[in-house]
Amino acid sequence: MLDMELHIDPSELQPLGEYDFERKLNVREIREWMQQNWYKSFFVVMAYLIVIFGIQHFMKERRAYNLRAPLTLWSFSLALFSAIGAYRVWKQVAFILSTKGLKQSVCSQSFYVHPVSKLWVFLFVLTKFLELGDTVFIVLRKNKLIFLHWYHHATAMVVSWYGYKEMVAGSGWLTALNFSIHAIMYSYYTVRAAGFQVPRSIAMVITISQMVQMLAYVVMNALIIFWMEDKVCHTTWTVVFLSSVVYISLLVLFCNFFFKTYLSSTKKSKGE
Repeated sequence: MLDMELHIDPSELQPLGEYDFERKLNVREIREWMQQNWYKSFFVVMAYLIVIFGIQHFMKERRAYNLRAPLTLWSFSLALFSAIGAYRVWKQVAFILSTKGLKQSVCSQSFYVHPVSKLWVFLFVLTKFLELGDTVFIVLRKNKLIFLHWYHHATAMVVSWYGYKEMVAGSGWLTALNFSIHAIMYSYYTVRAAGFQVPRSIAMVITISQMVQMLAYVVMNALIIFWMEDKVCHTTWTVVFLSSVVYISLLVLFCNFFFKTYLSSTKKSKGE
């Protein structure tokens, strides 16, 4: 049953080969739960920061754990999950884009209720909690924990949970892009964790893709602001402001990381 507060064009709900487990998700119950509990994401983030910096302090005088096998399995699982999610959501994005155009593909709320995408958009939001586990591996293995890493995880979780609670525009593109990049990124982590050498250029491409992703999100927010007076393009100024601050700050941080990690080191290696 559709939530009557959502503005849905019935033609966007055409079956796209959905599976039974996708169709069974009760969107109304999920939305009610999110409306009542989204604020708990702040408590999760606080607990996350206490835990990771607590473990980091605990590990100062101890030997790093290897954790190669569990990290390989963890990364492979997230890579596979992200690839499946990307395929399922892109299917709906492509359908709306080809039949309704760019504006509707950005603004449509059908991603929250479509038999295929509704499950994957919700799981996408939940993975922002699951992905906090990445940082646990970093601190237990005593790898360098940079600000960009934990800031990215913390802000993504809060913004994703709040955006889902409001069921705002842009969910289809945001979910599909993020799933796609994570499928590549976690595949890279899987190969690295398994002990194989990966060309430096692959890591550069992944960072560039993350920069492009954040730029795409900024552009998408600009379009949503331009279209938000249209009843079809639902959002709130709170979501627009919070997400824009996060996307722009992450774009700056990724650009800074790329410059320091790849460009500066390249110049040094050439003796410049």
